Amino acid sequence: MPLSFYQSSTQVFIHGLGNLSAILEKGSAYGEARKIDPTVMCGLRLTADMLPLSRQVSTACDSAKLAVSRLSGVEAPKHADDEKDFAELQSRIAKTLDFIRSVPEAAVEAAAGRKISLKIGGTQREFESDAYLTLFALPNFYFHVTTSYSILRANGVELSKRDYLGPILG
Repeated sequence: MPLSFYQSSTQVFIHGLGNLSAILEKGSAYGEARKIDPTVMCGLRLTADMLPLSRQVSTACDSAKLAVSRLSGVEAPKHADDEKDFAELQSRIAKTLDFIRSVPEAAVEAAAGRKISLKIGGTQREFESDAYLTLFALPNFYFHVTTSYSILRANGVELSKRDYLGPILG
């Protein structure tokens, strides 16, 4: 049986956001153990011109929810992008997961052949649904999840590849 849109989008985002949540739990525990203000931890960056951890997480969430929305035609909820600590970031992930899980599988499967139009860097782009998912949505999602992991790892949180990959399902 060929890989479906639902399996290669919704299921991937659910797994990745679950892993991101677990990574943030480790970051929160690290900060608590060292008496580091959670807002300081969530403001960490890899480099000065990159977004802080809080925005990496919110952007990963937005990437996932907007991809599922665009593929399914179901309107995504709007979020304020004002999370400042681990509890607020965990809430953002939970709200995103709730939305993704609420979208019917059939709606996501209906993406086959759909054109997806969006503005990227000020330029309007149009994608076939499969190219949108594989060449834009998934890489963008993983960029922000990876950067979130890297920010915490670079600042001393004991994380491994296993944390990033999470439980391997089969």
